[in-house]
Amino acid sequence: MSEKFLLQQSPFVVPTTDGKLIEEHIGHVSTGESNLSIAHMIVPPGWSEPHQNPEFDEYTLMVRGCKLVEINGETVTIKSGESLLIRKGARVKYSNPFEEEAEYWSVCKPAFSLESVNRENDQSN
Repeated sequence: MSEKFLLQQSPFVVPTTDGKLIEEHIGHVSTGESNLSIAHMIVPPGWSEPHQNPEFDEYTLMVRGCKLVEINGETVTIKSGESLLIRKGARVKYSNPFEEEAEYWSVCKPAFSLESVNRENDQSN
């Protein structure tokens, strides 16, 4: 590996139980990076996760499909070709109530971690 660049050819596939594919290209687990994480994600129709209150900014770039995002009580639908920034400290919930899978890239600054995402024990999903 060069000190000047990193070509990621084997992203870390995060184990999940909800049908969501998460491939961490840059981040804590895949490269030891703590300042930034970049992950490719695909979520099936009907997918959702609990509310969270992350300690990082999260940028989402939709590749295909749509994703429903609840942010401090407001609802936003992000569609293919659109991007969304959610600032740290917002209460947020991601879901895909639509009939097709959704594909997107997520960039977190600082890097995503289970300790800093602050997921709630949400029974409504």
